[in-house]
Amino acid sequence: MSKVVIPNFKLNNGLEIPALGYGTWLGLNEKGEFIVEDAPKLVDALSYAIDVGYRHIDTAHLYRVEPEVGNVVRQKIEEGVVKREDLFITTKVWNSDHRPEDVEKSVKASLRRMGLNYLDLVLMHWPLSVSVEGVDEKIDYLDTWSGFESVLKQGLVKAIGVSNFNVEQLTRLLANCQVVPVVNQVEINLNLGQKELVDYCQKNNILVVAYTPFGRMVPSRLDTTCPAIRHDDPIMLDIAKKYGKTVQQVALRYLYQRGICSIPKTLTKTRVVENASIFDFQIDDADVATLQKFDNNYRTVRPVFWQNFNNYPFDKVDVDITEIPLSLRKWKNGANLDID
Repeated sequence: MSKVVIPNFKLNNGLEIPALGYGTWLGLNEKGEFIVEDAPKLVDALSYAIDVGYRHIDTAHLYRVEPEVGNVVRQKIEEGVVKREDLFITTKVWNSDHRPEDVEKSVKASLRRMGLNYLDLVLMHWPLSVSVEGVDEKIDYLDTWSGFESVLKQGLVKAIGVSNFNVEQLTRLLANCQVVPVVNQVEINLNLGQKELVDYCQKNNILVVAYTPFGRMVPSRLDTTCPAIRHDDPIMLDIAKKYGKTVQQVALRYLYQRGICSIPKTLTKTRVVENASIFDFQIDDADVATLQKFDNNYRTVRPVFWQNFNNYPFDKVDVDITEIPLSLRKWKNGANLDID
């Protein structure tokens, strides 16, 4: 079995987080339904990831797989592969739990679903608050953050952070918080470099964690004409060949050299190892400059159904606003979707 060695980044509270993690979002199908049938594949791939050396697991209440994550962690501890303190486990509080008291309820529910005594990091999934009925609750994320500071003080979590916050929202948060977030998890890839946001976070000692680090390199049937860089782009293929790596490895290494942590997702064991095999080469300055030119501000994740809600963090686009998918409002957790 191939093993991987993943270095750490240091957070602003002194804790360390592996520079690359295993993402557990299974996604939605074309009907907007959660792809629950892939849960067994996730269990298998996550178990393998821990076996080969992954120590950073990223999940969320929304992902429905906290029970599966907890089962894998428990199994690997029982097998002696890892100790709990070897792992860095992140989850997230969803938009319908933005009242301070609901933050605590959400965190305790995540701990129960995963069978854990503490979490290493909990993130505010989005800065906007939406009820399960799809109503904008207009809860100030500063009030929500007070709930995060509370669970930190209680020892339920070791660190707290945010996700999908823009510079303006972070600036306001930093001016009014008691505890500075350790992380801002946002979409970052070759097409969406977000230089201003990354620079701001790094200036304020907030680690940027990149979700969707590949963007849309492999286009689906729904987005074959999108302006995202493809996995078979000739320039990318040439750079990858130069370093004896894959295009995906170049994309992840580029983020690492920017001081960004990544959480790629895959259900394929060979890709599990491939994604983490990026710490043995250095992209030179000329190639970095070439890669920077792919940045065209194209967002892969753009939930336009929220764009008229308070605290929507992205620029608005001129599209017909669709209804919020039911799968983003009401659900149960676990492979059988039967766990509260």
